[in-house]
Order: sequence, then structure tokens, then C-alpha cells
Amino acid sequence: MRVWQISEFGVDSLEFTQRPALKPGPGEVLVKVHAVSFNYRDLLMVKGLYNPKLKFPRIPCSDGAGEVTAVGEGVTAWKRGDRVAGIFMQNWLDGPPTPAKVKGALGGDIDGMLAEHVVLHESGLVAVPRHLTFEEAATLPCAAVTAWNALAAADLKPGSTVLIQGTGGVSIFALQFAKLMGARVLGISGTPAKLERARALGLDAGLNYREISDWDRWALDETGGEGVDLVVEVGGVGTLPRSLRAIRMGGTIAQIGVLSEPSELLPLPVILHKQARIRGIYVGSRRDFEQMNKAIALAQLRPVEESFPWTEAREVLGRMEQATHFGKLVLTVE
Repeated sequence: MRVWQISEFGVDSLEFTQRPALKPGPGEVLVKVHAVSFNYRDLLMVKGLYNPKLKFPRIPCSDGAGEVTAVGEGVTAWKRGDRVAGIFMQNWLDGPPTPAKVKGALGGDIDGMLAEHVVLHESGLVAVPRHLTFEEAATLPCAAVTAWNALAAADLKPGSTVLIQGTGGVSIFALQFAKLMGARVLGISGTPAKLERARALGLDAGLNYREISDWDRWALDETGGEGVDLVVEVGGVGTLPRSLRAIRMGGTIAQIGVLSEPSELLPLPVILHKQARIRGIYVGSRRDFEQMNKAIALAQLRPVEESFPWTEAREVLGRMEQATHFGKLVLTVE
């Protein structure tokens, strides 16, 4: 079978090669992969910036969707023809995270989804909503579950205000989910055209941070000086100080991203004064994924994605590095 694998670090070194065909063992499921989506983590993994001690060779990518083609002895959860996606961390099925549960992440601890076929334990899969294409379903395991849990961290209610940063996969899913919950959504981006696309998805107000850098003040103005209930924080240490100033008293920051370098010291007095809640979000469990899928199916929500042939994996990673995309970048496996 054909796979992409990391044999040495670097996007240009990502190798398109052959591996022996797979067969499912007891409790395992063979999946024909139809689509794979990229996350920023995958770019860091390929470049050697996520885990410099990564064991070679490693098939990257946590996110993919496909069709069950065979099941091993004792498998009762799945049958041939079922449409499925792999869960990000194969050992985190339910409940709060533990050191044992967060091991077994696809595309890092173990081989990932960027292959024609994968074999996973039957508990490491979820059924995907029927109305979604494989390309749309492939966007869900990391970015969507992360966004879902980011909103859950703030206990949002109808009328709450959420601030998203940028228009990547997590941010766009957060926008879509927040609108389902009846929240008002503010967003910042450095590209006016992306803000317009976000408005078409329900964004209530947007700001070009390249023109007005103090978006924390803007967020306060947009909320009558109160501040937002939740910031979906994908920027990292470079944006965290502004996020802290943008939230309301007792507000929440869902800390997800690591994209930026520090621009100022972390304002500890602001954390104390606002009694801020900073919640680290690292995807979620199989149960979280299943609950999210129920909401997606009920609302007939469609992920925002752009698809490319999977032979263009290097080129699409280059697009991710340039941050020119909107929503999710997906590879169709043919």
C-alpha cells in the first residue's frame, strides 16, 4: 500500500513510498482511508519541531476518514462498509485525561492516517455523520473536537460572547459551534477577505488586527466594556496578554495554540484581578467526539474545507505554513 512517511525531518523530505498490505488482528479494524486533513501539529511533526526525538519512519496525520473493509476476530462494533474516523488519542475513550490516556496519539506516538489503509483497534474509531463527505468527515478528529471542548470549558449560554483568533480549522469550528449555541462571535484576522468569509458563516463583528493592533480594546468596546466570556486562544504566548485583557471578570481562555512568540510579559495582575480561568485544551476523548457528532448531525452542520489530491501533501503543507488557507486543508486519497 502507498503511504507518506517521515524518514527525516523537513517538508521536502516527506517520503511517498510503499509498505506491505495490512491485515486486522483480534479486536482490530482495517479501514480504507478516503480523506486526510492537516493540522498545524502535523506541520510541526514533519519539520521536527513537535517531537525532535520522533521515531522514524512515522506516518503523519491524526485526522482521516474512510470505510471499514475488514474486521478482526472478536470485533462487534463495526462491519464492512461502515463510514468511520479515527480518534486523535487511541487510548482516551472517556472521562478526564490521564498520562496513560493521552498516549497513543495518531501521527506521533503511533503511525497516523496519511496512508491508503490503516489498522486501528475497534475502540479507536467513531461513526461519522451520514450527511458528510469523507473529506468533510476527515476534518473532525482534532480541530473540531478541540473547538467543541474549548466552548464546553466556558459553560456558554445563549447570548454569551466568544472571541476567535484567525480563520484556521479550530477557529472556524468554534465559530460554527458557538452560533449553534446562540452565542455572539467576534473575530480577528489579518486578511479582510477571510473576515468576509467568516461573516458569511455567522461572525457578528470582525477586526483586521494588521490595521488595529489593540484588538483587546476593540473586544471591550464591542461588549460595552464588560469583556468577552470566552477567548478561543490559538495564538499562544504572543497573544495571551491581549486575550486576558479582552475577557470579562471571571471569563475563560481556552488555551490551544502555540503559534506566536512572546511580545510582552504575562500580566499576572490581570489574571488575579479578573479571576480569569485559563483552561488548556488538548483535543478530547472518544465520548467527546461522539457527542459532538450528534450535534453536527442534528444541525446538518458542514465543515469548511478545501481538498487536494493526496499526492500533493508537500505542497499543501507549504500552504499551511504560509497560513493562506481558510478552515481545513484536506487530501483526497485515491
